[in-house]
Amino acid sequence: MPTAWGPLTDEQLEERRIVGINAETVTHTSANDIPGHYGPQQDDTWDLDRFTEQLKVDFHQNEPYDAVFSLVGVDASIANAFRRILVAEVPTLAIEDVFVFNNTSIIQDEVLAHRLGLIPLTGGEEGLQWMRWFRKPPPKDDYAAQATFEEEGHDPSESVPSDYNTVVMTLDVECRWATTELDGRDGKALAKAGSTDPEERYVNTNVFARDLVFEPQGGQEKLFAGENRIRPTNPDILIAKLRPGQKIHVRVHCIKGIGADHAKFSPVATASYRLLPKIEIKEPILDADAKKFARCFPRGVIEIVDDAKTGRKKAVVKDTMKDTVSRECLRHPEFVDKVKLGRYRDHFIFSVESTGQIRSDELFLDSVRLLKAKSERFKRHLDDLEEGR
Repeated sequence: MPTAWGPLTDEQLEERRIVGINAETVTHTSANDIPGHYGPQQDDTWDLDRFTEQLKVDFHQNEPYDAVFSLVGVDASIANAFRRILVAEVPTLAIEDVFVFNNTSIIQDEVLAHRLGLIPLTGGEEGLQWMRWFRKPPPKDDYAAQATFEEEGHDPSESVPSDYNTVVMTLDVECRWATTELDGRDGKALAKAGSTDPEERYVNTNVFARDLVFEPQGGQEKLFAGENRIRPTNPDILIAKLRPGQKIHVRVHCIKGIGADHAKFSPVATASYRLLPKIEIKEPILDADAKKFARCFPRGVIEIVDDAKTGRKKAVVKDTMKDTVSRECLRHPEFVDKVKLGRYRDHFIFSVESTGQIRSDELFLDSVRLLKAKSERFKRHLDDLEEGR
């Protein structure tokens, strides 16, 4: 324990970053960068300059709705805060109220409303940012909730549907028998007599998300014009199946909300992270053992190369990001003393898959802004407590 007599070396500091992966256990799961933990010579107090130097964000994949990036130099609590904010606190637009005028399908009204609510929507970014929250007032008989609603200072106009807080869409589809002539809606030749295919026998037998028609209100005509109109992210989502004589005619109101209120408002399909694996080969693994060692990992993690000194085949680590830390290599006695597995406790590989309303990279920036706002609000409360003493 030389740490009591002086600062930690670079090797020791690097070792503190590693979570140990053993055959049956996981060790060093808790961070130990606590001031005074390693003796008076080691300074572990939090420093802004040091934090800024260590903090890194590197994107590995940045598709519009599927991003993978590394967040390095933060504690697990901060990384998990970003993940929870992504899932539950970034506001998005979704269907909230469904007004059923006619529904003669076999799907009950409440089930139909639930299906419609779960359809992800998208539209012009500028218009979606312009839209405000729609605050539903509490029930009239809930006096405590009403008092809280008033104490929070909500504007009564927030509870009245208008063009800046509510989007209106209509679904009006009726199924009918097909004819042998061209159909005015589809513009294609329809079924011949005796056909058993529902797609040929009937018109509008399937109700898809693309059948939802956006009805702009007020200023929405400019903000959501053309390609910026409010529409389902995936137009091919199947809502219902109909038969001749059945009809669905509903009008829906879409409002902004957060995933903490309902999962339909969550802007992400998945938001997860994992720690970067570390594979350290302590002794050379050669020839047949090298091939066997490579098969213990997913394809692309271990590479077989020619050893310049011996001319033999040797296993080397190629890309640890592809590793799933299966610990398969530790099941073979010949590898137990030759390899050491671990994970970097401060290197998080994030995967953010957007539902289509907000780009994945923008979602992460939104989570940073929200965490910053929460921190500033908490700091103001602390200042108020200090002043009240």
